[in-house]
Amino acid sequence: MSKRRFTIAQIAELSQNKSVSKCSAKSITYSNDFKLLAIKKYYEKGHSARMIFEEAGLDRRLIGLDVPDACLKRWRKIYKTKGEDRLKVETRGKHSNGGRLKTKGVTGTNKIKRMEIEIAYLKAENDFLVKLRAAKKR
Repeated sequence: MSKRRFTIAQIAELSQNKSVSKCSAKSITYSNDFKLLAIKKYYEKGHSARMIFEEAGLDRRLIGLDVPDACLKRWRKIYKTKGEDRLKVETRGKHSNGGRLKTKGVTGTNKIKRMEIEIAYLKAENDFLVKLRAAKKR
């Protein structure tokens, strides 16, 4: 993520733009309609990312000079691999396959099950290392 921070005045200016759905001090979330429009203009009319963002009233000096190219590149990849519907869905922070395990509200039985799984994993790892050391000695 960039180190760029938006001021309150810049946030207000960006929030008034119809192409922006949300804006905070650190990030801009573009509307789904704008994303689809940008993809269509790029593929059908051959517009560059810079032109698309300027037509939408987004100042590159404000949002960042390389932001239009990066956004359009990311949107094109999503559009090609997952389709138009996936481009309409905001996926930031919604991945369930990463991060820490949830420990809040975990019952005693669930803690025991997790610890049993962890012990089994560690035992298997130790057995593997013992076999590896034995193979090295031969």
